[in-house]
Amino acid sequence: MAQNRRDFLKTAAFAAIGSGLVANNVFGDSVPSLFSINKQGKGGKMKLTFQPYDLKLKHVFTVASFSRTTTPDVQVEIEYEGIIGYGESSMPPYLGESVESVMNFLKKVNLEQFNDPFQLEDILAYVDGIMPGNTAAKASVDIALHDLVGKLLGASWYKIWGLDKAKAPSTTFTIGIDTPDVVREKTLEVAGQFNILKVKLGRDNDKEMIETIRSVCKLPIAVDANQGWKDKHYALDMIHWLKEQGIVMVEQPMPKTQLDDIAWVTQQSPLPIFADESLQRLSDVAKLKDAFTGINIKLMKCTGMREAWKMVTLARALGMRVMVGCMTETSCAVSAAAQFSPAVDFADLDGNLLIANDRFKGMEVVKGKIMLNDLPGIGITKL
Repeated sequence: MAQNRRDFLKTAAFAAIGSGLVANNVFGDSVPSLFSINKQGKGGKMKLTFQPYDLKLKHVFTVASFSRTTTPDVQVEIEYEGIIGYGESSMPPYLGESVESVMNFLKKVNLEQFNDPFQLEDILAYVDGIMPGNTAAKASVDIALHDLVGKLLGASWYKIWGLDKAKAPSTTFTIGIDTPDVVREKTLEVAGQFNILKVKLGRDNDKEMIETIRSVCKLPIAVDANQGWKDKHYALDMIHWLKEQGIVMVEQPMPKTQLDDIAWVTQQSPLPIFADESLQRLSDVAKLKDAFTGINIKLMKCTGMREAWKMVTLARALGMRVMVGCMTETSCAVSAAAQFSPAVDFADLDGNLLIANDRFKGMEVVKGKIMLNDLPGIGITKL
């Protein structure tokens, strides 16, 4: 009976922490002792450090509105009682953040005022309230804090959230907009390693892109128009054509300012339509219920894992489908997002595969499928 009670308390504590409750407050001091947390160290200080890190892309990356060969990034560490949690802030141009803005934000973060890293809700509410925006900067603190807490618990976050890692989906691999020869070459390079591809559309060569890929590959394809289609009738016609080509879903077909047009397209679309640029944070989810089939959650836009999990829960309650995406990131942020991938319908977690200078080893893609390890926290080791 005593053993059953300990197992119950441990499971309940995981659920409490994952759902937004603080285990200490719910179960008292008996629960942390079950995880062998060093209570002697309680009252210690969390130390936040950070440094810029330029992500170098393996190939030129092109979407509807720009091309780039690097992505600015800031690497973050939170140390507590000799344990280090890792996080990062990745900043593609459209987010509006920069290395300078992230560094300036992180300089304002004072974690030393908290002596208990398990106070996730209070700590992250404080971080969010420092100033508006700065979502990627906030995500870096959130990810590092989750990594730290998971390590203190000795558990991966997918376990804390009660998920089955065997249900993690296949991830898409992104083919950027390019010339037919380059697109054909990239497709042939990766087609045997993945079960589904993702194609960036939204320029004047959309059909050429799809036809080029289809000339060498028959895999299912997800497409992301990146707000590139401006007319709703054109968008719907394209979607009908895409379905005939074996496309399985469409992200953000039209500009986020044209929500009524997007809703019209979604209502008549033969394919599920997912919000990307139209969605940022938890407060946006309910507003999009009737305009999109589902949402694409990205840690850098929603401030991190804490809010992302709440978005998953709310979307499911509203009957919406869920996708998890990423920016070009190291295995740190990608592995953090992968922790809730068993709860989603689609995953686009290839950001670490697109860079040549990853600093971590974390979740892996095996025969196209996301494979989570059992390392505590977000499941990474530093290289």
